Amino acid sequence: MGIVQRQSLRNTVISYIGLAIGFVNTTLVLPRLLAPAQIGLTTTLMGLATLGAQFAAFGFASTALRYFPYFRNPARGHSGFLALLLGLPLLGFGGVAGAMWAGKTAILAHYPTDHALLGPNYPVAIGLMLCVLFISLQDAYLKAQFHSAFSSFVQEIGVRVLVLGAAAAYAAGWLTFNGFVLAYLGAYALATLSLTAYLAAIGELRLRPSRAVLRVRPLRELLAYGGFALLSNISGTLLLTIDALMVGAKLNLAAAGIYAIAFNISTALALPFRALYKTAYPLIAEYWKEGAFDKMADFYRRSTRINTLVGCYLALGIALNLDFIYGLIQRPAYAVGTSAVLLLLLGRLADGITGVNGIIVITSPRYRFDLIFNLGLTASIVVLNALLIPRLGLAGAALSNAIALAGLNLLRTWFVWRAYGLQPFDGRIGRIGAVAAAAGAAVWALPALPNLWANLLLRGGLLTGLYAGGLLLTRAAPEAASAWSWLRRRLGR
Repeated sequence: MGIVQRQSLRNTVISYIGLAIGFVNTTLVLPRLLAPAQIGLTTTLMGLATLGAQFAAFGFASTALRYFPYFRNPARGHSGFLALLLGLPLLGFGGVAGAMWAGKTAILAHYPTDHALLGPNYPVAIGLMLCVLFISLQDAYLKAQFHSAFSSFVQEIGVRVLVLGAAAAYAAGWLTFNGFVLAYLGAYALATLSLTAYLAAIGELRLRPSRAVLRVRPLRELLAYGGFALLSNISGTLLLTIDALMVGAKLNLAAAGIYAIAFNISTALALPFRALYKTAYPLIAEYWKEGAFDKMADFYRRSTRINTLVGCYLALGIALNLDFIYGLIQRPAYAVGTSAVLLLLLGRLADGITGVNGIIVITSPRYRFDLIFNLGLTASIVVLNALLIPRLGLAGAALSNAIALAGLNLLRTWFVWRAYGLQPFDGRIGRIGAVAAAAGAAVWALPALPNLWANLLLRGGLLTGLYAGGLLLTRAAPEAASAWSWLRRRLGR
C-alpha cells in the first residue's frame, strides 16, 4: 500500500472518530458543563479568529496545495517555499491583528450587554487567530507532502479532547472560567506546536528563506491565485461563523451559545453528505477529463437519490427526537433553539438533496462561476441575518441560513442544467419525499411517553418501519430494495 493510500485510510478513520467526538463534545457534553453565555463567548472568539485568519492567510493554504509540486526539491530545501508560505501570511496577521486591536472599541460596541464578559477575553481572539492561521498553513504544507494523517489527528481528535478536558476541569472547580478560556487557547497553541514539531521530526521544517523561491513561480501569480482562493473560500467560513457572530451582536452571547448548539445538532444531517462528497470530487473530475457525460449524469441522479433517501430519514429522526436530545443536555435554556434546529435541518436537507452540483461546477471548465455563487451566498447570509435576526431572533438566523443555502443550490442546479444539460431529479425523488412526509406525520401524531429513552425507541422504531416499508411498497429507491434483499439473505443464513 502506497503512502497516499495509507494516509487516505488513516484520514478516513480519524475523520469519522473526530466527527463522532466533535458531535458528542459540542452537542451533549459541553452544554452540560457550560452556560449558554459561556458557550457563546467561545463561539464568538473562535468566529472572530477564523474570519481573521482567513483574511490574513490570503488563500495561501490553497496556494500551497496548488503550487508546491513546482517547488518540490528536498535537496534545495524546496527553494525556501515554507518560509514564503508562513512569512507572507504572518505579515497579513500583523495587519489584521492591528486592525482588530484598533477596532476593539467598535467591535465591543456591538455587544453592549456582554461587554464585561467579552472585553477581558478579547485578546484571546487574536491569539486564536494566530493559532488557526498557522494550523491551516502547516496542515496544507503537510498535505502537499503527503503527510496529512497526523495533522488530521491533532485537529479532529487532539484539540477536541483537550477542550473537553478543560471544560471538565472548570466544571469540577479546578479552573476559573478565565482559566478555561486560556486553556481553550492553549489547546490550539499546543496543536500548532505539535504540527511544528512533527515537521521537524520528518525533516521538513525548512524555514531558511531563499531568493530562489521567487524564480520558480512569480510572486504575482501566487498572490493572484491566493486572492481567488480567498474569495472562493470565504463563503464557507461565513456559513460556519457569521450566524453566531451576528446573533451575539444583535441579541446577546447567551443567544449565540444557544444558536451554536442548535447549529451543531443540525450538523449530524450533513455527515453522510460529506462522506459522499469525498468520493464524488475525484470521480467527477475524472468524468470531466474523459468527457463521460453519461456517467456523470447517472452519478448525479444516483447521488441525489441517495442523499434524499438518507437525508429525509435523518432529518425526521433528529426533528422528531429533539426532546430527547435536549433532555440529555439537562439545561432547559438550550431548548429555546428547537425552532432554529428545524429550520437549519431544512437548509441542510435542501443542500444535500440537490446532490453534487457544486462539485460539478468547480471541476468544470466554467469553474469561475463557483466564485460568483459563493460571493452571492456570502452577501445573502449577511443581508438576511441583518433583516431577520432583530425580528425573529434565533429563528431568524436559522431561516437566513436555510434560505441562503436553498437559494444557492437552486441557482447552481439551474446553472448545471442550463450549461451542461444535467439535472438530478426524477419521479422517485417526489415519491421518497411523499413517503418521508407520511411517515413523519404518523410519528409526530404519537403521544409523548414520560420516559425519554422509551420515547426515542418508540418514535425511532416506528419511523424506521414506516419509512422503510413505504419505500419498498412504492419502489421509490432501488437502493432500499437492494438493502432489504441483502438483509433477508443475511437473516436467512
